[in-house]
Amino acid sequence: MDQIIFHAYPQSPVSEKVRVGFGIKNLTWSSVEVPRIPPKPLLMPLTGGYRRAPVMQIGADVYCDSQGILRELERRFPEPTFYPGGSDGMVWGVSRWTDGTLFDETVKLVLGAAADELPEAFAKDRGRLYLGPNADLKAVQADLAHVISQIRPQIGWMDQRLSGGRKFMLGDHPGLPDAVAYYLIWFIRGRWAKGPEFLSQFPSVEAWEQRVSALGHGTQSDMTGEEALEIAAAAETSTPEEIDPLDPLGLKAGDRVSVVPDVDGGETGVEGPVHLLDRERIAILHEDPEVGRICIHFPRVGYRVTAI
Repeated sequence: MDQIIFHAYPQSPVSEKVRVGFGIKNLTWSSVEVPRIPPKPLLMPLTGGYRRAPVMQIGADVYCDSQGILRELERRFPEPTFYPGGSDGMVWGVSRWTDGTLFDETVKLVLGAAADELPEAFAKDRGRLYLGPNADLKAVQADLAHVISQIRPQIGWMDQRLSGGRKFMLGDHPGLPDAVAYYLIWFIRGRWAKGPEFLSQFPSVEAWEQRVSALGHGTQSDMTGEEALEIAAAAETSTPEEIDPLDPLGLKAGDRVSVVPDVDGGETGVEGPVHLLDRERIAILHEDPEVGRICIHFPRVGYRVTAI
């Protein structure tokens, strides 16, 4: 069963990246809206405590992080491809730029510009998550000119890439680079008061932005968190046990590990026995009274795996 259940919230920029992916592949999916900040009682049974959005559920398999979600979409639904023109491999390198340096600066811009207006609980949560234990949004606000000076040339690179008549980042057909770049433009335009004025200096980006937006988000229907838990409880993982013998950590099937984002975001690791391990992915089994046994998937890049 390939029914896609997407746990996210409308304002999430990283979730918008995946929604664009649904649009590129014209997929049908069910949407479960989750709270913007913890607690997330209808999500935690599925993720073993992983609190970030988005999360994708297919039966009793749960995919954390947009990188892992988009890889799985390509595996299950290969056409139309995220890699037009045979661009697989290279496009993931592009995502490490957009999801790394450019995302970090964009988060500083949006949070810093709105420092005087954000709800206290949200500001505290996101500050700790993205800016570390000593987060100071007022200091970020005072440094906005520098932040903008870092973002401006990077969006300029996109504008250069799209000049000369390209419809999408890779040519005539949309692909993964469009999703991983578009969500940051969407975030700047929608969440920074000066975003539309700032983006007006990039005419090729603005024209491309409209084309990507027109792709839509596929076909969406709503689902409750309770319904999603019932589906997980009634299903079994479809992921076979598989271990890479060349894995640098030397892990074996059944070894108990903790998996956590490889940043100081104040998060706790998700624990369980290793079920699948390869160069790109790790999946661990997890037992929860509400859903029984599930398989939780993470990308390797950007996550720290520790034997426990």
